[in-house]
Amino acid sequence: MIFFIETERLILRDLLPTDADGMFELDSNADVHRYLGNNPIKTIEETQKIIENTHQQYLENGIGRWATIEKSSGNFIGWSGLKFVKVTESGHTNYYDVGYRFIPQYWGKGYATESAKAALKYGFTELNLDEIIGTANVENIKSRRILEKCGLKFVEHYMWKDIKCDWLKITKEEWAKLNG
Repeated sequence: MIFFIETERLILRDLLPTDADGMFELDSNADVHRYLGNNPIKTIEETQKIIENTHQQYLENGIGRWATIEKSSGNFIGWSGLKFVKVTESGHTNYYDVGYRFIPQYWGKGYATESAKAALKYGFTELNLDEIIGTANVENIKSRRILEKCGLKFVEHYMWKDIKCDWLKITKEEWAKLNG
C-alpha cells in the first residue's frame, strides 16, 4: 500500500524503515508511555519490528498507522491513523481504531486532532467504514478530549491490561453530519 494524505500542516504516509530513529525517539520515551502501561521500548530493533508489523497490517488489512510528518520542518513527529484490530477489546473484535502518538515536543499543537480528523475522513470516504472506535486511558484526559473534538462519543469503560480505559465511537452518519 502507498498512503499519502496531506492536511494543512501535516503529511501522513506509510511508515518506512528510514523512520526507525524517529520511532525509537517516540517509543523509548517514558512520558509517551505514561498512559500505555509504562513500557517504553529499549532498542532500535524493537522499532524496526514495529515498522515491519505495520507493513504487514497494510498488506493484510489494507490499513495501518501512518508516519506523521510536520510540513514546516519535514520532521517525523510520530504516527497517527487507522488500525484494524483483530483481538477482542471491550467485547469487540474486528473493528477500526483511530489513534495517534507523538514525540512530546509536538504535543499541544493540535496535530493529534488534525491527523485524527484526516484519518476519520479517509476511513469513512475511502474505506466506506460504518463506524470507527477510539480508546484512551481514563487518566489521559487530553487524548479523550481530542477524540471528542473529532466527534467520537463515549460508549463505556473497559479494562486493557489492568488499565481502565474509555471506549468511544463515531458512525459514518454522525461523521457526515459534522462534516457535511
